[in-house]
Amino acid sequence: MPTSTSSSLNLVSKCIVYPEQSSTIRKLKLSVSDLPMLSCNYIQKGVLLTYPPYSFHDLIVFLKQSLSATLSHFPPLAGRLTTDPDGHVHILCNDAGVDFLQVEALYLSINDILSPTHVPDCFKQFFTLDRTISYSGHSKPLAAVQVTELADGVFIGCTVNHAVTDGTSFWHFFNTFAGICNGVQKIPESPDFCRNTLFNSNAVLRFPPGGPKATFSGDEPLRERIFHFSRESILKLKYKANCGGLLGKQPSSEVLGKACNGSWKTVNGETNGLSNGKIKITNRTAEISSFQSLCAQLWRSVTRARKLDPSKTTTFRMAVNCRPRLEPRLDAFYFGNAIQSIPTVAPAGELLSRDLSWGADLLHKNVVAHGDATVRKGVANWERDPRLFPLGNFDGASITMGSSPRFPMYDNDFGWGRPLAIRSGKANKFDGKTSAFPGREGNGAVDLEVVLAPETMTGLENDVEFMQYVSAIV
Repeated sequence: MPTSTSSSLNLVSKCIVYPEQSSTIRKLKLSVSDLPMLSCNYIQKGVLLTYPPYSFHDLIVFLKQSLSATLSHFPPLAGRLTTDPDGHVHILCNDAGVDFLQVEALYLSINDILSPTHVPDCFKQFFTLDRTISYSGHSKPLAAVQVTELADGVFIGCTVNHAVTDGTSFWHFFNTFAGICNGVQKIPESPDFCRNTLFNSNAVLRFPPGGPKATFSGDEPLRERIFHFSRESILKLKYKANCGGLLGKQPSSEVLGKACNGSWKTVNGETNGLSNGKIKITNRTAEISSFQSLCAQLWRSVTRARKLDPSKTTTFRMAVNCRPRLEPRLDAFYFGNAIQSIPTVAPAGELLSRDLSWGADLLHKNVVAHGDATVRKGVANWERDPRLFPLGNFDGASITMGSSPRFPMYDNDFGWGRPLAIRSGKANKFDGKTSAFPGREGNGAVDLEVVLAPETMTGLENDVEFMQYVSAIV
């Protein structure tokens, strides 16, 4: 008989989906980039779709079949974690399967959950394994799919162990799942399960009895909102970060076009391609990117909304993909975590008293400097002192940026059209946690999923400097 998962959602069925074919991989050792994530919650991301053009029963059948086929290409996700006698943690690719849930929320419509200014709490119920930390993968599935039927749509939520995948691997799996459901006979890119990389290590991360705990409470009151930035708004921010403060005027459409086309660059301290000729920008070897400019504006405005003491140090953390930063590069479809966190710090007073370009340049320099040598140094530092990733906002002055607008989130067509929206669950959320998604219209638009303390969110929404760049979601 169906049972209720809450006062409003109805659990119709739950089962285990097994890989279509047995795994040819026995074990995969967790790397120095995987192990720190064992105290993080599972990743929770999903897609909102219109109602399928066939019965919901048929959809469930198609999804189970497609998931089974997909797991044959991603056998680690159907496994479990295991720790050997020496303390090394591995993924045991034993075909134990993943959870699959069918849930009803027929009282909800697409408009009900997309029209509110703030993200409704119901999205937190669209995912299973809620508040599960990744270390629990020793006994729980490493992945799960929940399909929630709405009055006029469907939400497909995917939950994956964060010690097994980062965002790149997560969306590779999700895209493959959607493609197979859509009739793709051969996946375009196979995951690379190689463990003979820089991240492979004999270092051992020790845990207390019973395993680690989450490094943040997850119980504090929070508000969550999606802020949409159109291509034009982001180009204005990029212009302002690179040279707007020097010119003291708004960019023309011609200049914005050049910014968009990448035809003006900052090389050897000079910006070329502007109608006024060359403008000296000191200590910069390449233009500040669109995303760095957007992050700098968010950093400034959240810091202002928090009303921090001017002398207090504020931190902006960005997760970066190390695959293309190593020499030689890791395979673009390397399966696992290949990320590092880049912290940029500044006194709150100085960040706010300077213009946007100052903070943007700080972020830019740190990202540019994070090349092969810096990645290797980070690995060596971790091996000397193995530790969990300290996810959270411990001093009340931090912002953590996750995900990426480069991830192909809207490429997940399960057979009847692109997603209407991308949303996440409750996992890994705290005051200052922000995730970047591509805008649905593409073409350089970005959505920021911002999670803040209620009073800080109110301050951000009243920040004229920030809100002038925000537009309605397309």
